[in-house]
This record gives sequence, C-alpha cells and structure tokens, in this order.
Amino acid sequence: MKRNAFEPSPHPTTPEPPPDVPGAAGPARAPGPVGAAGVGGGVEGGGAGRGGTPGPGRAAGRVVGVDLARGLAVLGMYAAHVGPDPSDGGPTGFVMELAHGRASALFAVLAGLSIALMTGGRTPRTGREGRRAVAKVLIRAFVLLVLGTWLTSTGTPVEVILAYYGLFFVLVLPFHRLRPAALAALAAVTALLLPQLLYVVQQSADEGTWADAVVRYDPLARVSGTDGFLELFVTGSYPAPAWIPFVLAGTAVGRLDLSSAAVRLRLAGAGAGLAVLGYGGSWLALHLVPGVRAALTASVEDNGYGSGPVMSLWWSDAAGYPEGDTAAWLWTASPHSESTLSVIAHTGVALAVLACCVAAADRLPRFRRLAAPVTAVGTMSLTAYVLHVVGIRLLGIEELPGSGPHVLLGFVAAATALALVWSRFFRRGPLEHLMGLATRPARFVG
Repeated sequence: MKRNAFEPSPHPTTPEPPPDVPGAAGPARAPGPVGAAGVGGGVEGGGAGRGGTPGPGRAAGRVVGVDLARGLAVLGMYAAHVGPDPSDGGPTGFVMELAHGRASALFAVLAGLSIALMTGGRTPRTGREGRRAVAKVLIRAFVLLVLGTWLTSTGTPVEVILAYYGLFFVLVLPFHRLRPAALAALAAVTALLLPQLLYVVQQSADEGTWADAVVRYDPLARVSGTDGFLELFVTGSYPAPAWIPFVLAGTAVGRLDLSSAAVRLRLAGAGAGLAVLGYGGSWLALHLVPGVRAALTASVEDNGYGSGPVMSLWWSDAAGYPEGDTAAWLWTASPHSESTLSVIAHTGVALAVLACCVAAADRLPRFRRLAAPVTAVGTMSLTAYVLHVVGIRLLGIEELPGSGPHVLLGFVAAATALALVWSRFFRRGPLEHLMGLATRPARFVG
C-alpha cells in the first residue's frame, strides 16, 4: 500500500505516492498507516487533483499533517489511559483533562477521513477500482472487529476502541460516495438526532428484558464473553449512534482539497465555531435551563463518583459520567456524555486540530522536523495503540487513569522511539503490514 497525497487522480488507477519529505527523518518515508486513528485507513487514494499535481513538498506535507494528527490521537489516548488523573488538578490535571474524550473524537474523525482516502480521495472511485476499495474497507473493518473484540476479552481495563471502529467503517461505507456538503449535512442530522435516540434505547435496555435476549443469541457475544453487538451499538463506551457523526464529518473532510490554504482556514474556522457552539451551549444550559443543575447534582451524588464540580460538566468529566438516571446529562458536553452538544464540541476540536496539523506540516518545514517523533507514531498508529493496551496488561495497571507522570512519559518515549527506529528501515508498522496482507484478496474483486 503506497502513500499518496489527498487529491484523487483523474485516472482510475492508483497514482504514485509523493516523494519523501526532505528533512523529515523517517515519518515522511512511511506509507499511510493502517492505524488506530484511521484504524485501517492509510493515506491512500490520493494523487493529483483536477487542477494539476501539487509540488512534492506540499503533497508530502499534507500526508505528514494527517500522520501528525494520528500521532496526537494515539498519544492522547495514552494520556487518557496511563496519565495522571485529571481530578488531581493543577496544570497537569488540566492537560490530562484535555485528552479525555477529545483524543478518541479525533480518532473517529480520522477514521472517516481514512474511509474517504481509501475510496478515492476527492473523487470516489467507481467501477472495478471502486468495488476493490470497498472490499478493502470491509476487510479492514472485519479485522478491527476481531482484533478489538479479542483485546477486550483478555480482561484489559482499557475500553478498547478498535471493534467499534470496525463497526463504524461498515455503517458509514454506504454513504462514502456522497459529496462533502451532503456528508456534512448527514453528520449534522445524525449529531442532532442519534444521541437522543441512543438515550431512549439505553433506557429501554436497562428497564426491559429484550437486551438479555439479544445478547443470548448474538454470536459475537458468545465467542467473546462481551455483550457483543449490543455493546457496540448501545451499551458500550463508544456506542455507534453517538460516534457515527464524527466518522461522517471525517469522511466529508476527506473529500475536500486540503492542499488549499483557504479550505484549511475554513475548516479550522468551522471547527472553532462548532467547539464554541457545543461547549458554549452546554454552559448556557447548565446555568439557564431550569432543573438541569439540580438533576445533575443529584445524579452525581447518588452515583458517588467524580470529584469535580457539577458545573464543569460543560467541558470536563471530572464530576462523573452519565448513568442513565436523568435526561439532564443530554445538556452536558463533557467527554463520553454521548450528547448532541458533546458531539458538536468534540467534532469542532478534532476539525481544528486536523486543519492546524495539515497546515503546519505543509507550511512550516522546521515544525515538521520537530514534530517527527509524533508523526512517526502516526505512521504506525495501529501498532502503537495495540502495544499500549498490551503494555497496560503486562504491567498490571488496573486504575485508568491514575498512573504517575513517569508512567505516561515511559509509554510515550517507548512509542516514539520504536516508531522512529522502525520507520528508518520499514515503510509500514508491523501490524500495518499484516493489515495490508489481509486486504490483498480485495484485488481479486471484479
């Protein structure tokens, strides 16, 4: 699998990748990752746009920018899992809180971007090439579902995201040929409607008996010891209805011309606006909507967890997580509250981060060199993600988060060192290589 720029070729065949980025040691040489951030999607499906082929530096800069965003998502997950508890307070607690929920949202947006790039970039592939691209996505989705389910079944304390991502790939794939505006509109509609629907279904699952029957007859639940597809759709940490909007938004971004400075500027502006809308709307709701503050206070006190103030739930989860006991949680924008305001806010943060990463990698060669260790992690993000899950298991870490800063720094140092060294000698990470082998049968699709 070769790394390409974002724009699709006017020809149906897969175009050649851009040259290596001068001065970017290692990461620029690596191909698009089959990583956790894009989980299964590399930066493929690019090439020259209709307006002509961009210069090698700009093309590779955009690829490096996406890998940089992937690397930030991976390291953000490290912080959320093995970093200090945000409730410790101070500057460290604040930084750790920023990673919670926002890193996984960036993962989800990048997953959607990967779907777009794997299926053609700005112009979706059609005909035989299009069918082969769809087959690749489906194979990767299946591998991620199996890998994520297996990791979860080992008893790891990490809420492994990979199986959910496999499901997201399948659910979003039918819409991959839509234009960017249509994809963005669909993301907006699902963000407005699905979190409310999810809450209703979760309430029904808690109060009724149908959920037990679904799990009883679910083959995935039988072989994994989990709640199977019910967990992936409804009861898990990343339920599909609340996370599909992220993936749709990322797919829309993958259809844009990210080589354009104007597009990147509008993307960053849209991201900032969405963040203000989501967080600001939640802040207003907590202060102005009658009964919300009292209901959330009672919920937090009844459940007996969290140490942060209830009124911080407009951006922080330090006060606690939804337990389904009150619909007032739908007014919060805290991480993993699975509310419309949360989805809007975190989509905005992810879009702004992605736009900044691509712009900085494209326009600032010195920054690109300084960011090389993080970018290297992004080029083998699936490997980096799985290794951190395995490392947590081997070290016997049970409380997530809650480790000391030295543990987080050790994980980050190990991941960046491995990625930098590996990318010197190999074009793909070990698990990325295996994923590439797994998708080879797609070439036989007629």
